[in-house]
Amino acid sequence: MKKLFIKNGRLLDPATGIDGKFDIVIMDGRIASMTPPGKGGKDTGGEGGEGGEGGKGSEVIDAKGLLVVPGLIDLHTHLREPGFEYKETIESGTAAAAAGGFTTVLCMANTEPVNDNGSVTRLIIRKAADAPARVLPVGAVSQGLRGKVLTEMAELKEAGCAAVSDDGMPVTDGGLMRRALEYSTIFDLPVISHAEELSIAGEGVMNEGEVSTRLGLKGIPNASEDSMVARDIALAELTGGRLHVAHVSTRGAVELIRAAKKRGVAVTAEATPHHLTLDHGALKGYDTNFKMSPPLRVPEDVEALRKGVADGTIDCIATDHAPHSSVEKDVEFDAAANGVVGLETALGLVLKLVDGGVLELATAIRAMTSNPARAMGLDAGSLKVGSPADVTIVDLGLKWTVEPSKFRSKGKNTPFTGWKLKGAAVKTILNGKVVYSRAKK
Repeated sequence: MKKLFIKNGRLLDPATGIDGKFDIVIMDGRIASMTPPGKGGKDTGGEGGEGGEGGKGSEVIDAKGLLVVPGLIDLHTHLREPGFEYKETIESGTAAAAAGGFTTVLCMANTEPVNDNGSVTRLIIRKAADAPARVLPVGAVSQGLRGKVLTEMAELKEAGCAAVSDDGMPVTDGGLMRRALEYSTIFDLPVISHAEELSIAGEGVMNEGEVSTRLGLKGIPNASEDSMVARDIALAELTGGRLHVAHVSTRGAVELIRAAKKRGVAVTAEATPHHLTLDHGALKGYDTNFKMSPPLRVPEDVEALRKGVADGTIDCIATDHAPHSSVEKDVEFDAAANGVVGLETALGLVLKLVDGGVLELATAIRAMTSNPARAMGLDAGSLKVGSPADVTIVDLGLKWTVEPSKFRSKGKNTPFTGWKLKGAAVKTILNGKVVYSRAKK
């Protein structure tokens, strides 16, 4: 029986409301007990029992002065494999996830071939079998992401998909989206919406506003996102389907989601660390590392997103980890690919918001653990006894500087180079096994 004993840490588990000092005993990949420091008995395998520190064969982690939370869950990762291994592989992407404190990632379907059938789903799962983070594929809503014909959701579900999405592309056909949401109720597969009305976004490459005018770049108005969020909420309300809105970026979308939740619509939403920390003013230098979809918005939008996370309107914080090679980013702004990497900076950026008084610590951890699990119906995101032993140990006081050259990810396209952050994962534990330990300086 494999045992792991985590002692003296401050356990924060928003799912159960626990916040205090506890020893944790893990056996065979599951949480076996949680007891006040030094109080574990034989029956629980605590420190004084055979499964505890003194127990034969136990691995011991002293978490004194550290925060112990459920393993982080990212609902929005692009692992790029199969098809774009020069940008990222399942191996490099999950190594980045573990280093960032993530134990579970949902990987999007825009691979090559597209994950629109069971064969591709099973390939991803097979390649990720021994990865340091649990990989849950997201199948496509439409075949080939072309928005014309629905995928076989039953097949995707049976193969192991946790949700469906045409992420990277909106489902422009409202009738198709309606049917996807109807089927989501049958197959218990949430539909993740990339909310963008392309006819409004046009050829825009950044937010439409004062900065885009000054830079001479074509802009994308908030209405592009707001109108699609409104449509998808209306369809979720019509069908009773499970809608999750990806990477919300506008104050209008936040208000629409807030109102829908009040009406009882089954909608959840996420915001990214970059949309919570940056605004369109960051593009003044034409740096393509700030080019993303949806674009960075105005400060009023950033403030609305922050309030949305704080009051629970925005349930989750997700990375939208989108690695690109220099070939796609070191080009003129108009031609550059959208997207930034985020798995290795997300926790530090979120803790910066906590440090700044924008978010309560419990709210931030909830948005990265139990809320993503709830949104997708996952058996994860909590450290209650009997649950999978996915654990992240965080040093809230650890100061570090963002250096892309040290990323595990193949992607180095981050807008946060040189940022000084405080707080990072120092150990990541998946199914009771330590899969990442931060090197001590």
